[in-house]
Amino acid sequence: MKQGLTLVSINGHETERIRRSQISPPDDEALLDAYSRAVISASEKVSPSVVNIEVHQRPRGRQTDPRFPQEARGGGSGFIFTPDGFILTNSHVVHDATGVDVTLLDGRRFQADLIGDDPETDVAVVRINALNLVPVTLGDSQAIRVGQVVIAIGNPYGFQCTVTAGVVSALGRSLRSRSGRLIDNIIQTDAALNPGNSGGPLITSRGDVIGINTAVIFPAQGLCFALAINTATFIAGRLIKDGRIRRSYIGVGGQAVPLHRRIVRFHHLPVESGVLVLSIEPDSPAQKAGLGEGDVIVGYGSQPIASIDDLHRLLTETQVGVRSSLTIIRRSEKLILGIIPEESKASENE
Repeated sequence: MKQGLTLVSINGHETERIRRSQISPPDDEALLDAYSRAVISASEKVSPSVVNIEVHQRPRGRQTDPRFPQEARGGGSGFIFTPDGFILTNSHVVHDATGVDVTLLDGRRFQADLIGDDPETDVAVVRINALNLVPVTLGDSQAIRVGQVVIAIGNPYGFQCTVTAGVVSALGRSLRSRSGRLIDNIIQTDAALNPGNSGGPLITSRGDVIGINTAVIFPAQGLCFALAINTATFIAGRLIKDGRIRRSYIGVGGQAVPLHRRIVRFHHLPVESGVLVLSIEPDSPAQKAGLGEGDVIVGYGSQPIASIDDLHRLLTETQVGVRSSLTIIRRSEKLILGIIPEESKASENE
């Protein structure tokens, strides 16, 4: 009912009084119907692009033991993102696979080629040779907002094309990959995920893919995480081009430690912690630079270093073969060493 205006006279003066009227409550059924239609529409749009991935792997350390099977099987999800058969999934789904089989929603089954995988970001690309494929529409993970409705599609425990819905719980989270490197720009959601959902798409109500479902924290409920699609497509492009991701390394093992306040003040350091060097690989850039066990790294180039993750973020492909400065604290003395990072052996073996 609309609000009305009534003119009344008080003490001979004309005045305006707003007559309050009851406002009809929102139609809950209509709202729920609209929400349902959005989820249905997005799911129907994306489901033909979602695939079930079955992986064959050789169990480590069991090849010669007749008591154990000579082949292990695992699985996960993925989604077609190009018309010519490239599929995005998680690295942990297909890493070290001896064979990869892909099943489409329509029941067609194909052997897939592993184009490349990057354990550091948990992204992998496989490819099938098939006709009449339906690629997803890629969205912009930087444009999403906390509280936005999202939908997860995957194959938990082998139940094909299972749909769950929720909201974006948080943005900008960090998640440690199985290789130990920190992955940034992670999307947190409460859309339910289970084993087998890994590699499936996280989509908006319009059906645009904004993430790759990758992890769930057990036994917590509603703590699920997805890789941002902007990061995933960048990595995928490099994997398609080169089959691997090149990164640099300096060959140290270390941990973050706090610095004494007097050292921070005396040397005017921009950080209050650094990376304590615990080990140095033989013939590595660190050894060639004169780095020693017990040194504390506090800077690389012009950037401060407060943790091993800070160092990882800077050791990119562009640093391979480029001479840089390494700022360290040795006992109480500040030193600057010259160092030339080399290509990571991990990326060479991928």
